[in-house]
Amino acid sequence: MFPRSLKWPNEQGLSTQAWELDSSDVIFSDAVHRLRGLLDRLDKVIDEVPPDPGPRRFGNVAFRRWYEVVEDRLPTLLHDHLPQEVSSFNQSSGVSVRDELRSYLLGAFGSAQRLDYGTGHELSFIAFLGCIWKLGGFDSSSTGTEERGIVLGLIEPYLRLIRRLIKTYTLEPAGSHGVWGLDDHSFLPYLFGSAQYGPAITEIDDTPVEGSLANAPDPADVVKAAAVERERGTNMYFSAIGFIYDVKKGPFWEHSPMLYDISGVRGGWAKINKGMIKMYMAEVLSKFPVVQHFYFGSLFSWDKDPDAAPPPSSVHTSNQPSQTQPNHMPPKAGSLPQRDAQRDKGEMPKISHLNPAPTGFVGTAAPWAKQPRTTDPTTAFPSQTDQRNISQTPRLPPNFDHGPATSASNGGQAATRMPPPTRAPWAKPPGD
Repeated sequence: MFPRSLKWPNEQGLSTQAWELDSSDVIFSDAVHRLRGLLDRLDKVIDEVPPDPGPRRFGNVAFRRWYEVVEDRLPTLLHDHLPQEVSSFNQSSGVSVRDELRSYLLGAFGSAQRLDYGTGHELSFIAFLGCIWKLGGFDSSSTGTEERGIVLGLIEPYLRLIRRLIKTYTLEPAGSHGVWGLDDHSFLPYLFGSAQYGPAITEIDDTPVEGSLANAPDPADVVKAAAVERERGTNMYFSAIGFIYDVKKGPFWEHSPMLYDISGVRGGWAKINKGMIKMYMAEVLSKFPVVQHFYFGSLFSWDKDPDAAPPPSSVHTSNQPSQTQPNHMPPKAGSLPQRDAQRDKGEMPKISHLNPAPTGFVGTAAPWAKQPRTTDPTTAFPSQTDQRNISQTPRLPPNFDHGPATSASNGGQAATRMPPPTRAPWAKPPGD
């Protein structure tokens, strides 16, 4: 997706070829054309299922009808628009290729149950394209040509379809971080769009980590509505920013603070692209709420990496209780529990909160918690030893006297002074 430095015949120096949206310079293969027809037919289904009228706080339930229509027509759509290499592929396992592709494609349009859409659904569409690539459906003979055709000819039209679904059926963000997330719904347009504005390279150059295209707009232009409207038709990054302007009101730095912070990066669009790749690995591919809904099959299987490092230990995992035996042993066969036996004899079972814990029981406590203070079991008040320590506590009841009290019945010996009873401020004294 980075621009290319080209040398045309009979010309001095190098010229730059940028890859813009809807550009005639981008070549689409037959497989890309077939799949673009699939997205066009899915877009027309929206016209058949209009949203239900009336204001709604959450998503419009008409999306569920759209989802059902697509689910019913999907076998025919896949038969008509999948590349021939994929349709004729013989699967050795029990699940057919079309069934796996159907699951990934159907999961790419949001949740019909929760009426939401997020980066996990976006990932499902990438998996759908990845399956076709693994099955030989795309032409991989020319370096970069087919990849650009997939991004600009399939991913961008897919994002436009998703934005129409969101606006038509008011789909909620799925697992959004709110203002502290990059975007409520998508991530990939920022990754590919920042690459479109990167510095021009040749086919053998490494991916740059700094710099920008000579005539690229400044990253800070995302706060300028006129600049966003000018660039959204040619760049995926600004196309996603333009959609934010369509659905959100108010200052940009208030509803999209992370994108606003990224607009101040001084290393150019290539540095922004490098950061987007790292963020996608950390915030999408490495997040359990995203991966837990991802389907694994024969094309994308769940395999344990033998070289993977163990997860780092945290304060919670290192302080889990260790239990050598179960806390509650089952009753022996032919005997009733003690409480049931007492009940059968007409006796009331004794209930005490001071019973010792079962053997082998280990309680849970935060690492910073202190040991509980032991009290005299014969009284609900602290013992004399604990009472002497009460004076050292920071918070005490008001008008509480710590001094010793004498009692005539105790021979003038010091007696434990009990705390005064508590009363509401408006309560009258006793005897009034």
